[in-house]
Amino acid sequence: MTGTYNRTPLSTQLPDFPWDTIADVKAAAAQHPGGLIDLSVGTPIDAVDPSIQLALSENAAEPGYPQTAGTPELRGAIADALSRRYNAGGLGPNAVLPVIGTKEAIAWLPTTLGLRGRDAVVVIPEVAYPTYEVSALIAGCTVVRSDEPVDGADLVYVNSPSNPTGRVRGVDEMRRWVEFARDTGAIIASDECYMGLAWSAEPVSILDPRVTDGDNTNLLAIHSLSKTSNLASYRAGFFAGDEALVQELLLVRKHSGLIVPGPVQHAMVAALREDSHEQLQRLTYAKRRAVLLKALLDAGFNVDHSEAGLYLWARRDGASSRDTLTWLAERGILAAPGHFYGPSVEHHVRIALTATDEAVAEAAGRLAE
Repeated sequence: MTGTYNRTPLSTQLPDFPWDTIADVKAAAAQHPGGLIDLSVGTPIDAVDPSIQLALSENAAEPGYPQTAGTPELRGAIADALSRRYNAGGLGPNAVLPVIGTKEAIAWLPTTLGLRGRDAVVVIPEVAYPTYEVSALIAGCTVVRSDEPVDGADLVYVNSPSNPTGRVRGVDEMRRWVEFARDTGAIIASDECYMGLAWSAEPVSILDPRVTDGDNTNLLAIHSLSKTSNLASYRAGFFAGDEALVQELLLVRKHSGLIVPGPVQHAMVAALREDSHEQLQRLTYAKRRAVLLKALLDAGFNVDHSEAGLYLWARRDGASSRDTLTWLAERGILAAPGHFYGPSVEHHVRIALTATDEAVAEAAGRLAE
């Protein structure tokens, strides 16, 4: 006898995976005689600093379960680095938490915070990293796109510098979200993964005392070592902020086995304690950005925002994002279309700085054709 059951697979409740939808464009770009230059994804291509590699390898023989909370050395390194690099305040050892890459942490955040069902409201930016929406859909929450405070919000994602636009929010804008959290009890999750890549504006953390007046209640900052430390393959990120919220997340993550591998925790300590490799990587991206920015402007593109981060937010007058994607593909260049980041985006494409110096120079030459 065969039983029956009613089940709607979660996968069917999620949008198409963005990069799967441009497989045809990628294939067309790959037909260029000079080959494909992929500027669609922010995947680091530069080497991991030797000191970080050494920390990983020296601890590769550890056989035991790692600590979900992170070693005391790691928690101290996280708090110290956030204070030193980004002026984040009020961070004791129990107010930080390592995560297995920030995409995982974001995707499960509403769930691990206990937000479930349509009555829970998750607010995401009008133009946003797709995983914010996915996180709400996984938990069955209501998603609202807005750059302004929304009545009834339980969780608000703020992203500065923005992916994809590179927009930077100032102290006053960040203070407005903190005041909203104070007034309503909403949790503000500030995705700050691109703070180490400032160009024409200086990003400010949600945990900066100029923003918080020393009170981190209901505030979470989300940081990654994928960008300026090139640790995307290590899956190394962390939460920081309201100690009560961090400890709540820790307990759930302990139960569910969401643990950063031990050797990776040691590598994170090495990455966080020393800043020169991060500064060098920033200079590398600055050089590539200057080459691509000039080439795009010379080719008739407009570049909007892009004050910080790993991307250029570009458009061609009168052209849809799909038209521009095709135009670039004819030159063997792959970018990300703006509609990946919100239904209101019709004309922009996101162009990443993550290619070798040689590939960036080649892309600049092709843009001039």
